[in-house]
Amino acid sequence: MEELCFENDGLRFTALSLGDGPLVICLHGFPDCLRSYRHQMPALAAAGYRVVSPCLRGYEPTSQVPDGHYPIPAMATDVIALMDHLGVQKAHLIGHDWGAAITFMAGTAFPDRFYSLTTMSVPHPGRFGAEIRRSRAQMRRSWYMSFFQLRGLSEFVVSFRNHAFIHKLWRDWSPGWAYSADDIGPVIETLKRPGVKKAALGYYRSARAAGNASDPFFKVHVPTLGLTGSTDGCIGADFYQNAMHAEDFPAGMEVCEVPGVGHFLHQENPELINEKLIAWLEKNS
Repeated sequence: MEELCFENDGLRFTALSLGDGPLVICLHGFPDCLRSYRHQMPALAAAGYRVVSPCLRGYEPTSQVPDGHYPIPAMATDVIALMDHLGVQKAHLIGHDWGAAITFMAGTAFPDRFYSLTTMSVPHPGRFGAEIRRSRAQMRRSWYMSFFQLRGLSEFVVSFRNHAFIHKLWRDWSPGWAYSADDIGPVIETLKRPGVKKAALGYYRSARAAGNASDPFFKVHVPTLGLTGSTDGCIGADFYQNAMHAEDFPAGMEVCEVPGVGHFLHQENPELINEKLIAWLEKNS
């Protein structure tokens, strides 16, 4: 595993890289870090790919913006900057949670740059906004989005008692996963870095401030695989499937509900998820 650095918009990013071959970029979410794909990187590298897992914008001091604004379109350009830095014209893109939202946007804005997309745990962002108005169950699950709008208070609660709040989210969102200190430790350490907590919560504040996009039901012109865990306590599997509409994916879309896993499905059952990822990449290479 090697570390590399790249820049975009005057910001500096770090990433982990492993393997040789066609490029696969893996984007983490919240609350998580670039080590989210520690189980996928060796498997994908062994399958003949170069796998790169970057630290998302704001998750390290060198990539934080002064105004605290973290819009998804800006993060899509970070992906392109990474590809340009590596001299790669086309890649596969995998995203989990916020990484999934960025994946949808990158595939929409730059369809010619990607062979395939894989989105885990978060459905089409525009459909999410429309469907949640009809789902009281999902409104209850998404309570934290409103809580994170409380500047200062939410930062304090997140860090209180050595980030007990983050443990709560992991337990609630992946209720069947007996995660270890080695699993969650790098996440806590990432959130302890200067400015990271504010930046991470800034994603939710920027999304709320942006409101509805001019075209919320935007089309994704890249073959897309959607994976959702059957026990996901953050975004329910039924809600996920309702928010993935075939007409939004002219290049093709497949949705798979993975049994016995929750929100962090790629960490909970990496063997099964790796099989699905490799099959999808081979199908679209």
